[in-house]
Formats: sequence, C-alpha cells, structure tokens
Amino acid sequence: IKSPEQAGFDNERNNNHYSKSKDMKKASDGSGDYQPPRLVNHSDEEEGHFVDLLHTSLDNSVNVEDDDGLMNDDSSHNKHLPKALTNSPCSIASTSGPAFPPFNEQVKERAGWLIGLLFLQSCSSFIIQYNQTFLQNHMVIVQFLTMLVGAGGNAGNQASVRVIRSLAVGTLNRHTMDQFLRQEAKMALCLSALIGTTGFIRAALFRTPPGETIAITTSVFAIVAVSVAIGSTLPLGMKKVGIDPANSSTSIQVIMDILGVLITVCVSSIVLSLPVFQTDESGG
Repeated sequence: IKSPEQAGFDNERNNNHYSKSKDMKKASDGSGDYQPPRLVNHSDEEEGHFVDLLHTSLDNSVNVEDDDGLMNDDSSHNKHLPKALTNSPCSIASTSGPAFPPFNEQVKERAGWLIGLLFLQSCSSFIIQYNQTFLQNHMVIVQFLTMLVGAGGNAGNQASVRVIRSLAVGTLNRHTMDQFLRQEAKMALCLSALIGTTGFIRAALFRTPPGETIAITTSVFAIVAVSVAIGSTLPLGMKKVGIDPANSSTSIQVIMDILGVLITVCVSSIVLSLPVFQTDESGG
C-alpha cells in the first residue's frame, strides 16, 4: 500500500517517461523535433529564469544575419542579448586588447605633458619679478601668496576631478550639460564666499593691516571663483579637441599658479592704491 505522496510521485514519473518516449518516437519517425530536457533547479526561480534567458538569447543570436546574408561577429551579437543577461555578472567580457597601454607609450605621454607644464609654470616667476617693487613694499601680500595660490589650485582640481568622474560613469552628457554648468556656477559663488570669509578671518587673526586684509580677501574670492569655473570646463574642452580629460587635473594646478599670482598682484594693486589706504599708510 503506497502513501498518497508516493502515489503522486510515481504518477508524475510515469507521465514524464511517457512524454519522453513519445518525443523520441516523433524524432525517429521524422514527424517532430526532439529537444532533450533541460535540468533547471526549480527551487531557485531566478536561476531558472536566467537559464531560460540564456537559451533564448543563444537561439536568437545564432540566426542573426547581416543585410548581406553574412553572420555577424561576436560583438554584434551582444546587442540582441536581453538586458537582464547583459547586465548579469555572468556575462562574457571582451578581452580583445591589453588592459593597459604599453609602458613606453605611457612614459612618453605623461613625461611630455609634465615637462610642458614645468615650462609653463615659469610664467608665475616672471609675474613676480615684474611686480617686484610692489611686493617689496607690501611683504604681507607675499606671506599670504602661497595660501592664495594653493586655494585656487585645490578648488580647481576638486572641480576637475568631479567632471572627470562624471564623464567616466556617464552621468555628464549632452543631456545633462546645461544643468551641470548651472550647478557649478552656483558652486563657484558659494565656495568663493565661504573661502573668502575664511581668508578674512585668517588675515585678521594675524593682525594684518586693513588694506592688505581687504586685498587678500578680495583676491581669494576672485581666485576661487575663477578656479572652479576653469576646473569645471577644462576637462570638457580637452575632450572636445581630443585630449585625455585626465590631464586637466594636473593642468589646472599650473594654470591657477599663474592666474593666482596675477590676480593677487592686480587686485592688491587696485585695493592698496585707494586714497583711504594711502592716507593710513602715510599717517602710520
């Protein structure tokens, strides 16, 4: 005497055996196509769904032909795969080329770029030499010069890295370009105000004269604003002309070294040439 569970299991096994025998008979007679059963773990629905997608996609990709009647290559088959299959971690990655460029090519590219930036950075020394008399009369500006130039380089590099990352992951494209530029414009003003306030506090704590304090605060505000603007657009410009945007992170440092010194000298000259500060200096 069999239990109801055992009887149900035997009936299911007999039905499967009958169906299999019937299919094999059709295949031998030529009246039907026999397809061997696929083993699927029904306890895991996701795995079974993935196996079904795999069989379906392979059947579809084998029959894909070009307009000329020729079979496509393996790369063209990928566009016919289901989205769930292409996004799966089990999808086959292309290994047609090396992972990294040859070492000699990397040295040539990187060294050439750095050497060019080295010569370009010499322009800041020319600016200092040209304004040597003014800086000698206002040595406080020289003491804050490294802080001003460093703030510009840091802000520009930060903006540049964010653009490079957005380009790499695909979040920055022609559809999101306007939104990104508007956001960076507001970010430039916000960061300039915050860092300018911080520079004012630092200058006041060191008992800097009022004229130099205003000159330093105004300079750092202008430097940070210009730095964020250039750092946000330089990678996009490099990509437009066919240059690797990754080089913008080093280029922005040198560019802001030159512009930082130039902005500091120009702003300080204008501020300290005002009559109110000249009267204070003559009175002191």
